[in-house]
This record gives sequence, structure tokens and C-alpha cells, in this order.
Amino acid sequence: MSMPFLISVVDDDASVRTATSNLLASCGYTVHTFASAEEFLGSAELTDTSCVIADVQMPDMSGLDLLRHMRSRGGHTPFIFITAFLDDAVRARAIEAGAMCFLAKPFTTPALINCLKIALEASHGRSG
Repeated sequence: MSMPFLISVVDDDASVRTATSNLLASCGYTVHTFASAEEFLGSAELTDTSCVIADVQMPDMSGLDLLRHMRSRGGHTPFIFITAFLDDAVRARAIEAGAMCFLAKPFTTPALINCLKIALEASHGRSG
């Protein structure tokens, strides 16, 4: 059996981090949570993460800035964005920057799991 996927949840809202972490853990994923993009960028999990689930709106560095930062450094980790402020322009920028999914809070469990499967299959199917 392959190693479980490591999912990093980056959200400044502790209740969202906890709920998302519990949900993903119950589905068999290994989950690490981070209160900010900067905390995630400074973590040991940065290189081992299979997928990032990030809030779009965060103080200091937004989820979109985090994605752009990682892409600028050659990272290909798939991103799923979650937001309480659904905005078509932000959604378009997120997809353009390389996000796999864009979910509005509160999102359903099947919606998140489906996005995660798509993201992991896309990255796992890539060679190198």
C-alpha cells in the first residue's frame, strides 16, 4: 500500500482548520494545519505536501499569493481554494494561477473530497 497523501490546510480561521482536518483525517488522509501562508512556507511539510487546501482571504499573504509564490519557485503542488467571499474575479484569478478547485464556504463533504481526488489524481499521474 502506498503512503497516505499529506494534505496541508492553510486557513486563518481555527474552526475551519479543525473541521477540515477532522473531515480529511476521517477519510484516511494525513493532515497538517497552518494558521497562515507564512507558517506553511516555513514548515517541514512544504516539500512533502500532496495537496494544499487554502483560504483565499488571509491576512498578510493570501492563498492566491501563496500559490503564485510556490509556482514561482517551481512547485507543482495542487491547490484547492476555499472562501467565504465568492467572487467571480477572484475565482478566475485562482483558476488562472493554477488552482484545481474553488469552493465556497460552507462547502459539502462530497464537494471537497471530489476536488481532492481530482487534484491528487492530476498530480499523481504526472511523471517527475
